[in-house]
Amino acid sequence: MNIIRRMSKKNETSLSWDAFQMLGNPDNAPEDSEESESEFKPATQILRVHIERKNRGGKEATVIKGFTCREEIQKDLGKLLKDKLGIGGSVKNDEIILQGDHREKVMSILFDLGYKNAKKAGG
Repeated sequence: MNIIRRMSKKNETSLSWDAFQMLGNPDNAPEDSEESESEFKPATQILRVHIERKNRGGKEATVIKGFTCREEIQKDLGKLLKDKLGIGGSVKNDEIILQGDHREKVMSILFDLGYKNAKKAGG
């Protein structure tokens, strides 16, 4: 059975009726990738914990960079860190920004949560 037939010189393609029906069959649909996203593993994240002083009026900020996960996970981690440390901060552009120099405390919390590939950097 020939699924795709050429119709004219313009390289237009046409599907046979059988092929068209196969496209609409849910059994032929690719598997959802939600399963892989729901199985988030902190150990696969390679994070760097920086200290920054630029553009902050001389104040220090702890910045965690290197996230490759969904934004909801980053926001949850940022909220958890802010609550445990009792400080302010935000989550922007795949970074968690915390007020003050808290690299040691952040590193210990990250290791406790399973982020084994976190390292201190900068400053």
